[in-house]
Amino acid sequence: MIVAEAVGRALAARGVEAVFGVVGSGNFHVTNALVAAGARFVAARHEGGAATMADAYARMSGRAGVLSVHQGPGLTNALTGIAEAAKSRTPLVVLAGEATDRRSNFHIDQDALVAAVGAVAMRVTSGEEAWERAEEAYRVAVEERRTVLLSLPLDVQSQPCPAAPTAGSGPAARSVSGSGPTAGGSGPTAGGPGATATGSGSGARAAVGGFGPAAWSAAGGDEADLPLPAEVDALARLLAEASRPVFIAGRGARHARRELEALAERTGALLATSAVARGLFRGSPWDLDVSGGFATPLAAELITGADLVVGWGCALNMWTTRHGSLLPAAGQVVQVDLDPAAIGVHVPVDLGVTGDTAAVASALTGLVPAAAGYRSAALESRIRAEGRWRAVPYEDQGDGGRIDPRTLTIGLDDLLPAERVVAVDSGNFMGYPSMFLDVPDENGFCFTQAFQSVGLGLATAIGAAVARPDRLPVAALGDGGALMGAAELETVVRLGLPMVVVVYDDEAYGAEVHHFGPHGHPLDTVTFPPADLAAIARGHGFAAVTVTREGDLGGVAEWLKGPRDRPLLVHAKVTRDRGSWWLEEAFKGH
Repeated sequence: MIVAEAVGRALAARGVEAVFGVVGSGNFHVTNALVAAGARFVAARHEGGAATMADAYARMSGRAGVLSVHQGPGLTNALTGIAEAAKSRTPLVVLAGEATDRRSNFHIDQDALVAAVGAVAMRVTSGEEAWERAEEAYRVAVEERRTVLLSLPLDVQSQPCPAAPTAGSGPAARSVSGSGPTAGGSGPTAGGPGATATGSGSGARAAVGGFGPAAWSAAGGDEADLPLPAEVDALARLLAEASRPVFIAGRGARHARRELEALAERTGALLATSAVARGLFRGSPWDLDVSGGFATPLAAELITGADLVVGWGCALNMWTTRHGSLLPAAGQVVQVDLDPAAIGVHVPVDLGVTGDTAAVASALTGLVPAAAGYRSAALESRIRAEGRWRAVPYEDQGDGGRIDPRTLTIGLDDLLPAERVVAVDSGNFMGYPSMFLDVPDENGFCFTQAFQSVGLGLATAIGAAVARPDRLPVAALGDGGALMGAAELETVVRLGLPMVVVVYDDEAYGAEVHHFGPHGHPLDTVTFPPADLAAIARGHGFAAVTVTREGDLGGVAEWLKGPRDRPLLVHAKVTRDRGSWWLEEAFKGH
């Protein structure tokens, strides 16, 4: 066995089930070793797409993602996707060949390259350590929720490697979904730990509210993830004193719905999420949906009116708080996170609690008195009537040649099956599919927006579809992002994915048009002539419909009747006279 084979076998032994990539000479053997050991290889047409597929797969499957690329340009091609994963704290192992000879055309400083975007650089340097280094890369990815580059020098890959160590010597495969530090679009954070309860900076993780180390370990938790008692007591006092509490859950709380809903029921708290955790509280009568720039008018009103906001595994960044304007001026703000470095980074907090969100919520439920809090029959009725964007009245701007994106997305929401997973690219259009397409739960929305790159949407949908074959994958793209990622249209067809790709086409980079246009700047550099995106899709093997008015959605209804043997692209020519509501909020920070 050679080093490349040992690395592949080691990762497969840890439970890796899927690997995404583009194969070249430098990653040929390690990829084949993974496949031979039982992993599925998903070939992308570009390394950038492969990186985002692996990221999305990890988010939606709850398992570590694996990316395999060639040395040098294979890695640089993947860099935007790696940056997105690193910023989002996605557990991802990147396998890359490495040309260590400076005379090679492929030689670059791969460590410095990935370190610049927040990933961890590791390397196999001999046959004796190959298995151990592969297991360590996997461990760091899973347990520390990091994106890890494992470089495989070309001259080392072919070295002989000792037999595999005995079973059980490395970290066992385990779910990683939502159980780590804040992701929430902020990624790794710098700075101090923020405010903490007085006297709680150190000490043993003791039993709190009847939920101590023994019970947490029995439930499969790590004792180190338990909160400090003084911090929990301080939060219990704030909850007991609050009359209008609101909980905002982020990606770090996606595993804690049951615990958070129980605590919210006890304290009368309303429930909201960051964008990346959308759907977490779906079905609850107290679900306000997303907080931040995407928030409905009702959600914004109620969050602003709170006297206590608690962020659970949520960065509370400018997107989730509308640059801080949603946080109550006269109320208090608390942040609960497994990563102490994430607390207080984006907004000042009155209290920071370090610990797993589920463990903290469970401990608190036994400590706080029952209260009606923010909840009332009248408010429940308002949330039912006004709690979704499609319930907000609007004047349809469609003109016959272009469809209003709200009308388009409401129509699609009515047509598409409820069991769906929605992936959204970046751009002026993105608020419409993000908020007008409903999702069944937190596993129905995949939002790769920590780096805010245009062009990741289609690859995101592919990775999510591989992770969740039981749901209809829906990719929502702007025309700019669709054309950037068009190489992966062939991947959708080749994989046989019954995907719906919706392109919101305004023939422009709409965010720039609406940012600079009102000030009289020339827009020739950000506007484009019409492109027949439906024809491009058909050329790749898609079915396609062009939509300029609501009646054209009949083509979508026909496709849904079956047999769905080809994916569908919906080329929607959308109105473009004004920017979206969320963009107006975003511009306040520029």
